[in-house]
Amino acid sequence: MTERVEVLKTYKLYLGGDFPRSESGRSYEVTGAGGEFLANAARASRKDIRDAVKAARKAWPGWAAATAYNRGQVLYRVAEMMETRRGDLEAEVARVEGDASEQVDAAIDTFVYYAGWTDKITQVMGGLNPVAGPYFNITAPEPTGVVGIVASEEPSLTALCSRIAPAMCGGNASIVLASERYPLPAIALAECLATADVPGGVVNILTGHKNELVPVLASHLDVDAIDITGVTGDQRTEVEAAAAENVKRVITASDVRGPHEVTAFMDMKTVWHPKGR
Repeated sequence: MTERVEVLKTYKLYLGGDFPRSESGRSYEVTGAGGEFLANAARASRKDIRDAVKAARKAWPGWAAATAYNRGQVLYRVAEMMETRRGDLEAEVARVEGDASEQVDAAIDTFVYYAGWTDKITQVMGGLNPVAGPYFNITAPEPTGVVGIVASEEPSLTALCSRIAPAMCGGNASIVLASERYPLPAIALAECLATADVPGGVVNILTGHKNELVPVLASHLDVDAIDITGVTGDQRTEVEAAAAENVKRVITASDVRGPHEVTAFMDMKTVWHPKGR
């Protein structure tokens, strides 16, 4: 009897709802905590960044226009699919970082948490402002648009979800640079997103070398905001300077999960209206 040949998994990008290889054809080796070879991950290029921004810009109007209830349902569906594929997520995290169960729990709970904020964020973070005059002055948050997210290197899955979920909650489309050292859990998450009713292009996940990709994402003129939580050292100054070229908002994660993490990806819109007699 002929021995069966195992089908090895190919780790690709997640772009526009599809799983393409990098247009450059490049990849890089991913190793585990002990230095052992695990797999090859796609090494995204400048062109992949541009394609992801284009996909996000196309998807954003529909996602922003969706009802808060609908966005909450989609985020909750992501959590459902992550729970269904829990074994795959734990296996990918365990391969690269070892400790998996608690991290997967936290990642799933993050999507459930922000699913509950979609229809409350305007009421809690907006409001009627007191003004001296016969006017109503009302402030409400609205989506910023297309946002770039540079995820922290570790914990690879939790750090990724803690930035993607609030951006989605606020109605934004995102281009996400996953952990360079531990990219495999990001692709497992992408497979959950692809089967969880998330419209193609709302979340785009790229793997590769951050020193190549971060400057391109920061300087892209069609990106409205960039989360630099995963940017370290002197590169932060360079990113902030590049972002200033088109007055791009620069965001960093706080230590506490909450509605402020959602409004960090949103603009506050104020409307004045005269009071009737």
